Amino acid sequence: MEASARVDSKGRLTIPRSIRDALGIKHGDQLLFRVGEGGVTLSRIPDFLELAGSVPVPPSKRGVPWKEVLQETWRRRANDRARIGLPE
Repeated sequence: MEASARVDSKGRLTIPRSIRDALGIKHGDQLLFRVGEGGVTLSRIPDFLELAGSVPVPPSKRGVPWKEVLQETWRRRANDRARIGLPE
């Protein structure tokens, strides 16, 4: 899909409706402009609250405070690194 737009005197750009619809862009959404070889890409930055519940939580971790989950993960990674001889 392609569409063109014009930058106004204040540097503002109106994103064509077809592009907004294709990306699901709504009023107030945050966008990411990434400059690469030969051009730029535009992406909608998802609202992290929209992602709530999209990652399955193992039953053993449900209700466990986040701090405990992090500490257990760090401890496991440190043990794994020590086991294979990597620096901590």
